Amino acid sequence: MFIRFCIISLLWLATVSGVQAQDVAAAPAAEPTTAQKIDAAVRPVADAVSGFIFSSVRVGGTEESPVMFPLIVGWLILAALIFTFYFGFINVRGFKHGFDLIRGKYSDPGSVGEVSHFRALTSAVSGTVGLGNIAGVAVAITIGGPGATFWMILAGLLGMSSKFVECTLGVMYRLEKPDGTISGGPMYYLSRGIAKNYPKAAWFGMVLAFVFAVCTMLGAIGAGAMFQANQAFAQMANVAGDLMPANGSLWFGLVYAVLGGVVVIGGITRIGSVTAKLVPGMAALYLLGALFVILTNFSQVPGAFMAILDGAFTAEGVSGGVIGALIQGFRRASFSNEAGLGSAAIAHSAVKTREPLSEGFVALWEPFIDTVVICTMTALVIIITNQHLVGGADGVQLTSNAFATVSPLMPYALAFVVLLFAFSTTITWAYYGAKACSFLFKESKAALYGFKFFYLAMAVVGCTMPLASIVDIADGLLFIMAIPNLIGVYLLMPVVKRELKSYLARLKSGEIKPAADWAG
Repeated sequence: MFIRFCIISLLWLATVSGVQAQDVAAAPAAEPTTAQKIDAAVRPVADAVSGFIFSSVRVGGTEESPVMFPLIVGWLILAALIFTFYFGFINVRGFKHGFDLIRGKYSDPGSVGEVSHFRALTSAVSGTVGLGNIAGVAVAITIGGPGATFWMILAGLLGMSSKFVECTLGVMYRLEKPDGTISGGPMYYLSRGIAKNYPKAAWFGMVLAFVFAVCTMLGAIGAGAMFQANQAFAQMANVAGDLMPANGSLWFGLVYAVLGGVVVIGGITRIGSVTAKLVPGMAALYLLGALFVILTNFSQVPGAFMAILDGAFTAEGVSGGVIGALIQGFRRASFSNEAGLGSAAIAHSAVKTREPLSEGFVALWEPFIDTVVICTMTALVIIITNQHLVGGADGVQLTSNAFATVSPLMPYALAFVVLLFAFSTTITWAYYGAKACSFLFKESKAALYGFKFFYLAMAVVGCTMPLASIVDIADGLLFIMAIPNLIGVYLLMPVVKRELKSYLARLKSGEIKPAADWAG
């Protein structure tokens, strides 16, 4: 049934593309294209979804210029605060142990799973490190001033606690299949975890799991495939300029989908293998570029830090003052590292371990890398070059202008990094969407691979058809995931606390042995 749906959808897309080509050739210039007609038809739905999930309340400002706080951001930050206090600042005291696990100090060769702690982390990081780290930070600073950086860092540190608890649950209630493959994530701890600990509420857990899986699958198609491929092509077209052929979007989309397919079809094992090389490489390349800009303007660094601290608590002259800076910082951190959405737990669930808590410690490094390190470096580059004061540019273009202040070649390097960021996000979200689809279709392999092929086809569509409304719907669906996910995490966090107490006691007593002892 699912494969039939995919085939019909692809035939429809082929028909749409053909009609669009005829429209361009025969219709007058004023006639809207097929893509524009589809966009207009879907727009009311997109506005309704976005309006619901991104509902805001006024927290300050004037009638003419009110300061609005998105409720979904409050939902995510509140959860991060609760988890941080409930687990005794696990984001701080678990930091070193997480690093020990990542470097393999406690690896157990006999554990069930598909990937190492390091590869599980890089797979999840590849899904969060993306255009938000480059374009989103620029938007936050433009609106909220340099002070937004302080609140962004704080939100990233709090988000580490959210990742700890949801990724621990992902391993605790994962499904281990006879062929050795793993399925895990919120779909499973919402259904299996709630059923085990609250038998009378098993139906409620299934409802939450169903809503989460549907939103993950559809959100992955729009935000993971269509949007990322579209933005990757836009960057390439911006660099290539007139050298880009007339049908370049189609060819780019096909190559992008084929390269993605080589990785995606292989599942989490191949995704982990690729991201283990890709994520450190692309992060290092970006950070080296940012460091070059910072060191070139080293005399401006103290002033940049003072601007960040002053702006966090005074924020004069920016939209919304201190509250505006706080909102923009929290919003960017929440949208960037996805702590609370539950998506990363899908990748972390495939780890080779006997101890679910161990992956929670590994996962708390994810917001630190994504937000505290990469987003902060982007912010420093923009602030020390004063590009946020120049005007006339926004998003990725503002960041690109900041890099260009030290060398005209830097924007080309940035474009290449953006391409890598987009590609890494695409391959990871393919895995997330496929696992959600597999859950909905009772672990059907046909559904799993059918979704993957359909997802790759949507990446091609994303390059060739600028359907902004579909991407808006997908963006909203991604954040709807946070609602059922966090409800389930709240219900299950006492279970994690009991397991944490046991884990720390066994770690202290030496029952949990280092890898050298396993080898011996």
